[in-house]
Amino acid sequence: MKKLLVLFLASIMLLAACSSGGDTKETGEKSSSSSESDSITIWAWDPNFNIKAMNMAKDVYQAENPDAEIKIVENAQADIIQKLNTSLSSGTTKGLPNIVLIEDYRAQSFLQAYPDSFEKLTGSFNTEDFASYKIAPTSLDGENYGLPFDTGVTGLYVRTDYLEEAGYSAEDLHNADWDKYIEIGKKVKEATGKHMLSLDPNDLGIIRTMIQSSGSWYLKEDGVTPNIAGNEALKKAFEVYKEMLDADILKAHSDWSQYLEGFNSGDVATVPTGNWITPSVKAEASQSGKWSVVSQPTLPGIENSVNASNLGGSSWYVLNVPGKELAVDFLAKTYGSNADFYQDLVTEIGAIGTYIPAAEGEAYKAADEFFGGQTIISDFSKWTEEIPQVNYGLHTYAVEDILVVEMQNYLQGKEIDQVLEDAQAQAEAQIK
Repeated sequence: MKKLLVLFLASIMLLAACSSGGDTKETGEKSSSSSESDSITIWAWDPNFNIKAMNMAKDVYQAENPDAEIKIVENAQADIIQKLNTSLSSGTTKGLPNIVLIEDYRAQSFLQAYPDSFEKLTGSFNTEDFASYKIAPTSLDGENYGLPFDTGVTGLYVRTDYLEEAGYSAEDLHNADWDKYIEIGKKVKEATGKHMLSLDPNDLGIIRTMIQSSGSWYLKEDGVTPNIAGNEALKKAFEVYKEMLDADILKAHSDWSQYLEGFNSGDVATVPTGNWITPSVKAEASQSGKWSVVSQPTLPGIENSVNASNLGGSSWYVLNVPGKELAVDFLAKTYGSNADFYQDLVTEIGAIGTYIPAAEGEAYKAADEFFGGQTIISDFSKWTEEIPQVNYGLHTYAVEDILVVEMQNYLQGKEIDQVLEDAQAQAEAQIK
């Protein structure tokens, strides 16, 4: 009887040990199987830009690591945000990728809400090799979690033929401020009948570029406290926006297709936005030689404002799931250190990274005949290094939703200081 009892207990212990091994795999601890350690999945959006860039990185990495299995899955950006929030908030990592692309404006909301869900990248790449403005939104508590990808460095795309009709050249707008931009815009409108720019009233992207050029943001340096009332850069940006509208140099549009149509049809003289618009500008081949790109205007009267800013941009993050070691190695050897790879990104898809050593490559120095032989990639790279660093924090879009409404109140006659004070009160009530 005792022998049977001993055998029975031994069998239970054996079963428990087997069960424990199965649970380790299910809970997401590192598996020793080669199928997991040599395989990673990546999520991103935009097949012609981010997905294509990642497929190029895959080819570069697999040339040296042929056994690595890399699966790239396209998702809409909104779907990625929803899936991450749903899974991470429930503590479930099953089905999540190893690498995910996150927009810089949203990064802190994920890092601060789920700090243990992301793998630290500190030491896997040299942060000094990247534009400094990209490091703050991709880091938390002195640790690097994101590997910077594309820049949203802004420029002012200008129709040189329209400027010439009004008696100006592109150089007259280079290193200018918004007051001079409006002054020239009036003359261009008078001479050509063309509006200076097109804007969506429900999109304050241009306000973002104006305030970041001054090293300011909707939130204070802690990334949480609203910075609206008393924000001189934001106040001036609102005033400039209204001045452009009052000067009748601004044409409104309501969707992306209308935005593209505005400059492709020749209805507007300039396009102030991120460098990612270049392929869309060049889509109208008949306008080749009629465009130039100059630096972003500064905010007049704001001492710290510079002729460089940012709109958009994203970075790569590694989730704390099996396969993270391979994921970190993959990013480090492609986006983190491969200058030749960045030359291919510029040549094949027009993606300007924020990896500073890449700017020394031939692709970055190449002349673009569409822009009259200008070396626009080199210019954008120079401006990238000059972008002021700000903390986008947790609530960029929440604050902007408030400001969109208050902007309309301002345009309809509400006093500017009251506009900003009311927006501050609303933001403080919503953000807790």
